[in-house]
Amino acid sequence: MLRVFSSFPKVRPPLPAEYRRVYEREYQLNRGGGSFLTRMAAALEAWMHKRVATISGVGTCVLELGAGNLNHLAYENDFSNYDVVEPFKALYESRAEIEKIRHFYDSIDDIPLETHYQRVISIAVLEHLDSLPAIVAKSALLLTDDGVFQAGIPTEGGFLWGMAWRLSTGVGFWLRNKLPYGVLMRHEHVNDAEEIEAVVRYFFSEVRVCRYPLPLRHLSFYSYLEARRPNLARVTEYLRTGEVSID
Repeated sequence: MLRVFSSFPKVRPPLPAEYRRVYEREYQLNRGGGSFLTRMAAALEAWMHKRVATISGVGTCVLELGAGNLNHLAYENDFSNYDVVEPFKALYESRAEIEKIRHFYDSIDDIPLETHYQRVISIAVLEHLDSLPAIVAKSALLLTDDGVFQAGIPTEGGFLWGMAWRLSTGVGFWLRNKLPYGVLMRHEHVNDAEEIEAVVRYFFSEVRVCRYPLPLRHLSFYSYLEARRPNLARVTEYLRTGEVSID
């Protein structure tokens, strides 16, 4: 556990100039499903959206981390207030779903501590966060007493996930740019699934993990984490000092 936390905050590998030139275009293409291969990837990602959205009996005040182009809203049909954290405004500013959002935040740190949510959710976001523990800890602090933290993540570090991106989005990226996609993946996915699960388990007392299509890490594309009962002593200590303890 201490080894996992000692690697944060992560240092993101810099992108070479040829990748920076195509970065924004590729990012929007990836999130928008603008090619056959990205649409195929989006179809697989739907499992994460459905798992996050099918929870019941929790409450209707929702915060989504890294909401992107607001595509998860199509899966949610029972919310009273929906706030999002998304610094990349170009992804959502022309979307019709913008009318359904109560508040937009550039950072989770912009959300006042007196604001509380019954669900804090994210889909394909936690693997990108160089300050993952601080963001998970702040999420726990924003939950109501009976709230739940939900995350869908690629099973990064697993065999099936590694094969999947190499044979889908990796192929499309090469055809468009004649550049290896692995460089961009190492820049984007700074956390693997085991690290994410370890961080969530540290801050929450009750964590459930499901995988798709098979329950083994190396035979799954995606994982779903559902966490309850934050350990508030650990949360506040980490946010105050940046230190962890095994108690």
